Amino acid sequence: MAREISRALCSIIIAAALSASANGQPPSTFVKWSPGTLDIHHINTGRGNASFLMLPDGTTLLIDAGAGGNPPPRGTSPKPDASRTPAEWIVRYLGAVGATDIDYAMLTHFHNDHMGAMPDVMKSIRIRTMLDRAWPEYDYPSRDHAEFKRSDFLAYRELVRQQVANGERFVPGRGDQIVLRRDRSTYPEFRVQNVLANGQVWTGKGTETRRLFPALASVPQADWPTENMSSLAIRLSYGKFDYYSGGDIPGRPRPGYPQWHDVETPVAKVVGRVEAAVLNHHGNRDSTNASWVSALRPRLWIIPVWSSDHPAHDVLDRMLSERLYPGPRDVLATNMIDANRVVIGPMLDRLASAQGHIVIRVSARGATYQVFILDDTAETFRVTKALGPFAAE
Repeated sequence: MAREISRALCSIIIAAALSASANGQPPSTFVKWSPGTLDIHHINTGRGNASFLMLPDGTTLLIDAGAGGNPPPRGTSPKPDASRTPAEWIVRYLGAVGATDIDYAMLTHFHNDHMGAMPDVMKSIRIRTMLDRAWPEYDYPSRDHAEFKRSDFLAYRELVRQQVANGERFVPGRGDQIVLRRDRSTYPEFRVQNVLANGQVWTGKGTETRRLFPALASVPQADWPTENMSSLAIRLSYGKFDYYSGGDIPGRPRPGYPQWHDVETPVAKVVGRVEAAVLNHHGNRDSTNASWVSALRPRLWIIPVWSSDHPAHDVLDRMLSERLYPGPRDVLATNMIDANRVVIGPMLDRLASAQGHIVIRVSARGATYQVFILDDTAETFRVTKALGPFAAE
């Protein structure tokens, strides 16, 4: 199925549109990946997170495949439309950009806006290695955890056992679980560092980690780590370019809850400065604290939006604050809706883009990077806006 989709849609991405015109204008149609470049696609279906990465040697990585959210007015409209499921749109998108199979798929955590579409994606396209936070026992923080009883999770777990060549538990501290599979020696400056899983965070030294959460037996069950707190996080580096993605980790504990529910602050210390960062928890009010913003200081903030509370007003205020870090930055959202504008107001005018697939293209050796916003109302891969190039620092 994926190969048929690839043949049908790749014809849309015409060779004549692969480069900018002589007057410096961006291409009207997205330029397909070429060896040596790194492409990071933030795919908008209106129903959750889905990021696809084409690594410098052609190795492929899918981070999450969501099918959650709520119908309007609280939620966004499906994209491109409601004629297909989020999984179908994701698979068609993958085929169109040249992915006939997936080398690595990674689930940041088991909420349906991050994993609800993954079972159907797995039925449509081959996945060689599946990484999640709990394989193979799925017993943390508790075997009775409610997220482990949902039908989409049960379908996912069974498919991992039946179809995936290699299921693996994501191990924080390691830098060898996601590697270039086709031509690693040509790109020694590429690395994916596992930063966080289940409250175990990399220290920044070798493979060393430390625990953020106390032993579960020592705290009331009402204070146990949430599914969001247990999310995976990675830092991807290609030369001087660095990128962060980390599921839904929170940084602002609810009133009366223990301070260790702030996962962002200790993680920020080891992630450090990056060129681009996906917002934790879609920019929800419990995320993106001041320490996080000050430590990461990205040029590009990426917000996957499916709800009217993405992002919170004060979260956007922190992201834009030059008191927290100086210099330019661009905030890009996949699917901002009218309800956000009612709450946030004119501050939304400062977004560099509020609608569309967001693609970061990193040049060979990671020296520079650009952003392309793609029309999400059809499968034309029409470029609606381009930013950069920027120098990686």
